[in-house]
Amino acid sequence: MSISLLLDMAASNEPDRVAIVSGESRWTGAELDALAHGGGGALAGSGARSVAYVGTGGALLPLLIFASARAGVPFTPLNYRLSGDKLAELIGRLDAPLVIHDDAYGTAVAGTADRLWTSADFLDRARTSDPAGADPDPDGPAVVLFTSGTTSQPKAVELSHNNLVSYITGTVEFASAADDDVSLICVPPYHVAGVSAALSNLYAGRKMVYLRNFDPQEWIRLIDTERVTTATVVPTMLDRIVTGLKAADSRLPTLRTLAYGGSKVALPLVRTALELLPEVGFVNAYGLTETSSTIAVLGPDDHRTALASDDDAVVRRLGSVGQPVPGIEVQIRDEGGAAVPAGVAGELFVRGPQVSGRYTGIGSVLDAEGWFPTKDLAVLDDEGYLFIHGRSDDTIIRGGENIAPAEIEDYLVEHAAVHDVAVVGVEDPGWGQIIVAVVVPAEPGQTPDPEELRAYVRSGLRGSRTPDRIVFRAELPATPTGKILRRELVAELTRETAGA
Repeated sequence: MSISLLLDMAASNEPDRVAIVSGESRWTGAELDALAHGGGGALAGSGARSVAYVGTGGALLPLLIFASARAGVPFTPLNYRLSGDKLAELIGRLDAPLVIHDDAYGTAVAGTADRLWTSADFLDRARTSDPAGADPDPDGPAVVLFTSGTTSQPKAVELSHNNLVSYITGTVEFASAADDDVSLICVPPYHVAGVSAALSNLYAGRKMVYLRNFDPQEWIRLIDTERVTTATVVPTMLDRIVTGLKAADSRLPTLRTLAYGGSKVALPLVRTALELLPEVGFVNAYGLTETSSTIAVLGPDDHRTALASDDDAVVRRLGSVGQPVPGIEVQIRDEGGAAVPAGVAGELFVRGPQVSGRYTGIGSVLDAEGWFPTKDLAVLDDEGYLFIHGRSDDTIIRGGENIAPAEIEDYLVEHAAVHDVAVVGVEDPGWGQIIVAVVVPAEPGQTPDPEELRAYVRSGLRGSRTPDRIVFRAELPATPTGKILRRELVAELTRETAGA
């Protein structure tokens, strides 16, 4: 089944309802459908075997997703923040690509491909071209996304039509949105959450409002002016929104659901947001590019119950990513590959029809039974709530003992003087690695006492978890989706150690 069927269904159900708002553009379902037919014809006529996009998205993202599907070629949105050399490297890994770009990125993509169109060129062609007659292979790639490459070289993840359709139909009820439902989308177009938001909201019949460049004040304004009922943000956005709401004394009366994910969120920030917006249902969504987006969800009732409970086991669930979505199986395995019981940490494996696990040039990394190794360390509690303890690559080995940075981060961020923290391992001739905590102070410009913070950790965790060093930064280096760039921190701290 092609993902284009999702648009067929949505356009047939309510063709005249506004489906997309992006700047001055307002497209109905019928208008999007017509443009996707013409766009598919234009792409097919180009002779390209893949389509890349460099730009900030907006209405162009869902249009290109469906136009590429109707042309029978995979679609790859690229990180527009990358340098020209980095873009050229990624584009060079695509099969006979057509590169479509916003005007602002013309210089960055110049010379990267034989076929280059501006976004305006593509829209003009979509309005005048005849439809394509392609019938793509359901098991072939519909969307190809490059991983962020925070711990290794970016890999090209292939999400098939069947993967994406399985995810949408398994987690979203068709035409289930209320007449007044409006979704605000501000995640980057090259992130799997941007792709899934376009597909899921369209399938549900929910109007999509795009904010192409995140700004907390503009985000708050759009919530009010467009009467937005649901939104999705990443942790860095949530932090800035909470600050903006406090300053503006706004409480977003139309907002019913606020989903956050993409990377770990500090619990003090979650609690502050819940207290600031008590009428809003918060959702923590956990997923990976290789799983077509969300595989576990901590829903609004879970948040409220955990916040109000005096049962420690229930309170701890606020730090979980919830329970698996329908169709997803999860398993925690030890280093030998054996499944472990509840309460025991290990590597998270997942299985289900939405899970791809396939990379261009590498092939599938699923095991013989269809399980995908996430490389995330995790634990399940007795009720099936999933807790993520960070990437296995991030594990610190100090004096022969394996230490998960997340354990220290979760504890240290609760100190009143700490706003945010990342814990990394830095090479050391005596210990192999030492523990370094990089702290963003709660009060800008203030430097807490490092020994006080070390004593705080020592009082609550085992002594071996106490940071050997604590350094302070105004902010942590992160991707636009909030993932901490630990390699940058390690490289910086290693240089400092060598200099000292």
